Order: sequence, then structure tokens, then C-alpha cells
Amino acid sequence: MGRAFEYRKARKMKRWGHMARVFTKIGKEIEIAVKAGGPDPNANTRLRILMQNAKAENMPKENVERAIKRATDKDAADYKEVVYEGYGPHGVAFLVETATDNTNRTVASVRMYFNKCGGNLGNSGSVAFMFEHKCVFKFKAEGVDPEELELEMIDLGVDEFYAEEDGITVYAAYESFGAIQKWLDDQGYEIVSGESVRIPTDTKELDAEAREAVEKLVEKLEEDDDVVYKCIRSSGAPLYHDLSALVGIYVEVAA
Repeated sequence: MGRAFEYRKARKMKRWGHMARVFTKIGKEIEIAVKAGGPDPNANTRLRILMQNAKAENMPKENVERAIKRATDKDAADYKEVVYEGYGPHGVAFLVETATDNTNRTVASVRMYFNKCGGNLGNSGSVAFMFEHKCVFKFKAEGVDPEELELEMIDLGVDEFYAEEDGITVYAAYESFGAIQKWLDDQGYEIVSGESVRIPTDTKELDAEAREAVEKLVEKLEEDDDVVYKCIRSSGAPLYHDLSALVGIYVEVAA
């Protein structure tokens, strides 16, 4: 068939593999949300936002419905959200957010990834102080003066406001998540996505060799179904740029 065919086939298989991991991870988040607030998206704001995120990722409607159904089953797995902290190769700080039904399995896997890649899994609080916990919303507000809207949202705790052609993106302290989500709903604005992010307060320059070592650990963590993956942009370009998930691996690194 030729190398071009094999290349396209490999790219397609990689894309399908990525989509399968993303759908699995979003499905877990939906199950957690349903268990916490019920299966009705009109009454469960977290579930409603997750369904919007799933739509943005082209996750099939039937996959979302199956995740909701699984969560309401009495024998459904009880997923818990657990954060692990540590240092990867070359002293790069990692926060790894997981959704797991077996913490013993997950911590053993995460520790193994760190050890094999020249890092160390740390204790709770060992690197969390290096990251700001933020919420970020993207929404549509047509026919509204962006400057006036920004002034209104400052009172809700918004500290970063970006008006772009395809919508508005705002950042705030994570504690403001509920208040901002409710305000957007009350105003009738269409929420495109809403998520939790952790942004490094400092960055670290890496050369090509160090960057490759860090990427190796990121890849191993990303492949684990218990890890819900998202990499945050630090200074310059991101180490990884994957806006497909809700929470995950946050790497203190600069391009």
C-alpha cells in the first residue's frame, strides 16, 4: 500500500485511540456527577456542563446516556476523585487528578510511572501550592457589550476575561464555579464548556532532552484510564495541548 497509506492508517488509529480514552474519562466524570446530584441535567448543573463538554468532544449521545444509566445502577462502580502529587524528571512538578474505583490500584500505577521515568510520587501538599486552582467557562453571549459584561462578572470573582469571535472565556478562583455557572444560567447564556484547571505559578525552562523525559511520563499517565487528563498552558506554548478533558495532569514547565 505504500508508506503514505501506512502513515495515514497510523494517524487514524492514534486518533481513534485518543477518542476512546477521552470518552472513557468523560464517562467516569458523568457517573460521579450523577451519583452526587442525580440523573436530571436540569436539576444537576455539574452534569449539564459535562454533557456540554461531551458534545464539544463529539462524544456520541448514546455513550452519554449509557454513562448516566450506569451511575443509577445499584451495582455501579463507586468512583472517587483523588489527586496525586509529585516530581517528574528534572524536578518538574506534577499534579495528577484521577477518577478511580480502586485507589490501591491507582496509586500503585501512578507511583510506578513516576519511578520508571525518574520521578518521585510525593505526599499530599508537596506541590499543590505551586498551582492556582481555577475554574474556566466558555460561553456565548450574542448582542452584549463585552466591556459591560466583564464589569458585571468581576463582581462574581472573574479575574480574566477574553472576548473572541467564537465566544467568551473567563477564569476565576475555583470556589466561584457554582456562582458563575448559576449566573450564566440565570442570564440565559449558552455555556459551551466549564471545567477545573490548575495553573502553575512559576515555570521551568527545559532543554530538548529534559522535555523528552517529561513527555514520556505524561504519555504514561495519559494512557491510564484512571487518570482524567488535561495539560495546562504555562509560559509560551504548552508541553501538550489537549482541551479534551476536564481535569488531569498539570505540568510546571515552559516551552
